[in-house]
Amino acid sequence: MKYTTLPNTAIKVSKICLGTMTWGNQNTEAEGHQQMDYALENGVNFFDTAELYSVPATPETYGATEKIIGTWFKKTGNRDKVVLASKIAGGGDYTAHIRKGGINKKNILEAIDKSLERLQTDYIDLYQLHWPNRGVNVFGTRDFPLNTANSEVENYLEILETLNDIVKSGKIRTYGLSNETPWGTMKYVEASKKLDVAKPVTIQNSYSLIHRGYEVGMSEVSMRENIGLLAYSPLAQGVLSGKYLDGNKPEGARGTLFPRFIARYMGDGSLDAVKKYADIAEKNGITLTELSLAFINQLPFVTSNIIGATKMDQLKENIGSIDIDLSEEILKEIEEVHKAIPNPAP
Repeated sequence: MKYTTLPNTAIKVSKICLGTMTWGNQNTEAEGHQQMDYALENGVNFFDTAELYSVPATPETYGATEKIIGTWFKKTGNRDKVVLASKIAGGGDYTAHIRKGGINKKNILEAIDKSLERLQTDYIDLYQLHWPNRGVNVFGTRDFPLNTANSEVENYLEILETLNDIVKSGKIRTYGLSNETPWGTMKYVEASKKLDVAKPVTIQNSYSLIHRGYEVGMSEVSMRENIGLLAYSPLAQGVLSGKYLDGNKPEGARGTLFPRFIARYMGDGSLDAVKKYADIAEKNGITLTELSLAFINQLPFVTSNIIGATKMDQLKENIGSIDIDLSEEILKEIEEVHKAIPNPAP
């Protein structure tokens, strides 16, 4: 395994992060425990979850994933071996079963205490804001939604003051953003200077070979402000494994069970790009999964690559990608595809 630190901290994390959002829906508690055992044994010390999980989010599965991690901590006593990240859900109809309203002081305090109880721990290493209070172009929306430009106000100062008070209390060690834009990220940086408190250390946004929009603005923010990317959906919900090519619908696969989650990755441009990346991988004797993950692992603005799996063979391949080094020639071939079909999946 390779390691780095969460920016502006001494917290050591693996370059591969274990994503957990299927536990409690597609994966049982026992399977979640098995994944955590294997990941830790193979050098992965960084686990990411959220109060919202498992996904698809429903009242019945709310908090299920955190509970599974909590029972594993209790069973194994491994809490001190893991850097644990979780998130507070943003507002909207999708989270109406969790609480009313978006991210504010009251909801942050409530959310953290409930997560700590489910996780059976007294602290979370990295606490993240799952998505902004305002409307932004994420979750399949390619361009900024102009109709929301003046409709919402982000309460940066209140959120930052609350998070830094919680850091002082010991319930969290540091904090980060998720599904944010360059403008939103810089507003938090600006607010942190005004309050003379710590700025966010990471931002968890979608990034993959067919969704490299992070490089338009956000990568510069990451590198100049030292706010590391935690890349989620690096396989585009499994599309970049190649298993959905040629109209395939594998039994039990996420895209077969919940097609709306992969719809944004399944346009003609995306599938054309996936086929070209698959050809590059085959020509160089590696799998498409390995190619897709190894590309992200080597990027200078990436702190950790959040992988996720429902089966153990997938997990092993994903973690093993850390040992794949892409040659300059392969990287050039990837760039040629990207130039021809740039960011086909929002």
